[in-house]
Amino acid sequence: MPLQGKKILLCVTGSIAVYKSALFVRLLVKSGAEVKVIMTKGAQDFVTPLTFATLSKNKTFTDLFHEGSWENHVMLARWADAMLIAPASCNTIAKMAHGLCDNLLLAVYLSSKCPVLIAPAMDEDMWHNPATKKNIQILKQNGNEFLPVNKGELASGLHGEGRMAEPEEMLSYLEGFFAREKRLTGKKALVTAGPTYEALDPVRFIGNHSSGKMGVAIAEELLKNGAEVHLILGPSSIDVDKKIKTKKVTSGQEMYEATMDDFKSYDIIVMAAAVADYAPKNKSQQKIKKECHGFSLELIKTKDILFEAGKIKSDAQTLVGFALETENERENAIKKLSKKNADLIVLNSLNDEGAGFGGDTNKITIFDKNKKEYNFPAKTKKEVASDIINTIIQYRNE
Repeated sequence: MPLQGKKILLCVTGSIAVYKSALFVRLLVKSGAEVKVIMTKGAQDFVTPLTFATLSKNKTFTDLFHEGSWENHVMLARWADAMLIAPASCNTIAKMAHGLCDNLLLAVYLSSKCPVLIAPAMDEDMWHNPATKKNIQILKQNGNEFLPVNKGELASGLHGEGRMAEPEEMLSYLEGFFAREKRLTGKKALVTAGPTYEALDPVRFIGNHSSGKMGVAIAEELLKNGAEVHLILGPSSIDVDKKIKTKKVTSGQEMYEATMDDFKSYDIIVMAAAVADYAPKNKSQQKIKKECHGFSLELIKTKDILFEAGKIKSDAQTLVGFALETENERENAIKKLSKKNADLIVLNSLNDEGAGFGGDTNKITIFDKNKKEYNFPAKTKKEVASDIINTIIQYRNE
């Protein structure tokens, strides 16, 4: 059974959909999972803690302080393989998005290191409210995963979106989630990310606006799928999961050398870094002083890391490049795919809204060596990373 031995922390908030969560607990236990339940005060207005304690065969947690003792929310958070909030009310989603901590559920959420999945439940007008959409976007950017809502009859009597997923749907989603985590177990992946800085003098450089967010999100998604991940990161302030082996570099030459080191050992190589195409031919050892006359700068080409990788990669390796284009986007991306001997090319166009450097969203099209094209709408970079990894796995399995 996919959930055999898995530790699931189910968090239940105030919603009429809480009855589905009781049925869901039964399904989890039958699937071999160990279940512990946290209930907010609002949830207890619909179902008693005794119901969940009986179904889960574990104590139900309701308060940070109970009968003079303190519930260790940190250890509870670390116990779980996954934390699922179902139903997740509009109020709880808002509190999670803004880091509030006024009940046990929120304290555990803010302490959690495990994956967090959220199954919303609310009326359609609340679901479509801009504030709710913004809160959901924040939580997605923070790495939380949302289960789809259903459309149907709502507690208000209206018919529309906002119904929580059915217990069987949540079970299937959770099984798929854990299966997804194992897809790249035993595989070794290399990711390059961020910009490179090419020194002009001790204080100035040639660079670009890349933040490294996309590459880091890809590295984290590979890790989530079970791969051993090595990240080569240019100048960036992004925090990286400690399970990812990270090497920080500055220049394109340093990134090239780090990439080629043990290159043959990697199964998947994703070149997401925005490496400077040119570097100053001569680097001044002292700060260049401002003169009244003009200033000329001679540039030389940097190493084309993707091209060099394409020359030596084996048939067993999957090489993925990126193409950031401003014109003739599709043609240029396909040309780059062939010229660099890559297996897949991820196209970004600066002409697309929601794409480009620095932001939290991206819009991509992927082309593969088998002449297949995959189009995706604008999404958060974490969601885009998931699309990229899913496409890589599909390509490798063909």
